[in-house]
Amino acid sequence: MDPLSYLIVGSGYRSRFFGRIARSHPDLFSAMYLCRSEEKAADLTASTGIPATTREEECLAFHPDFVIIAVDRGHNASVAKTWIEKGFPVMLETPPGENEEQLLELWQLYKNGAKITVSEQYHRYPWMIRGFQAVADGVIGTPSSAYLSLAHDYHGSSLIRRMLLTSGESYVMRGIKLQTPIVPTDSRYGAIFQAEPVQEERDIVGIQFSSGKYAVYDFSGTQYRTFLRSRHLMVRGDRGEWSDSIIYRLDEDGVPTRDFLMPYIPEKYRCLDTQELRDLRKAWRPEIDMDQVQDEFAIGSLLLDMGDYIRGGASPYPLEEALEDSVFWLDLQKAAGAGGEMICSEIMPWHMQ
Repeated sequence: MDPLSYLIVGSGYRSRFFGRIARSHPDLFSAMYLCRSEEKAADLTASTGIPATTREEECLAFHPDFVIIAVDRGHNASVAKTWIEKGFPVMLETPPGENEEQLLELWQLYKNGAKITVSEQYHRYPWMIRGFQAVADGVIGTPSSAYLSLAHDYHGSSLIRRMLLTSGESYVMRGIKLQTPIVPTDSRYGAIFQAEPVQEERDIVGIQFSSGKYAVYDFSGTQYRTFLRSRHLMVRGDRGEWSDSIIYRLDEDGVPTRDFLMPYIPEKYRCLDTQELRDLRKAWRPEIDMDQVQDEFAIGSLLLDMGDYIRGGASPYPLEEALEDSVFWLDLQKAAGAGGEMICSEIMPWHMQ
């Protein structure tokens, strides 16, 4: 079978993941970039090894199987529409839109027959696959509450929904923003030493679902790059708890026990395995680790599933889930900035199928 081919529209930080994945697995994927300037095109090719162009006709001659939209969130929906109208399935970077108008536009395109999905990858991290499987299989019983201090905004929304199995439920939120000092220790460009404290902004939001389930979202962007803040998740059920890399549960005889979660690669995606992932699986640690190696595996698994989707299979991340997560994220932002005022969910068109 020929490699799955995709066009990447965009040249930002996130777009480079898709190029690196194609470069790492040329037997599985073939890619091309479309960007706005010759300078960016040259930089992309130099950094990812993937051909880049500013000319749309070259992209059409590439005959991609689908198009990845990796532009800024304010233009995701409009750029996606352009390529949908050219007849291509699309995968959008997260979040798919920045307001309800854009989300509704995407939903209408989907209802009119467009193939649209979103590249939300966090639940596919090897460190978390077994945890989500345990929740879905009822290993900890019925989940009733969750705490998430792991990922921001849209990603956090997606994880909370999966942690508590609350898809489609209404909710109310209350939140606050906190400002506290922290010493910078890391950045996208390398370690930082002997820095002076800066202000860390943290959003803390409580969410009550219609089923009675409850979640706390607690996150600061500092957590992505620092040696001074950890990341955590916890899901509590009537028969156990998922806490970071440990499952506490009752066994078949009703005896309390613990399972230590190892990074896991499902059989379907073992073609994406790398030495870095094998090294990761040799180690166990109590904290969940979030890094580029797992990002690229998780996104690669979505790309493989996109091939199934365009051939008539299931979507790797159904659009109604993506839109639900998007609205949840927008409400999280409102709640964090509302100083304790209650934010209530609304019924959206994708809830009424």
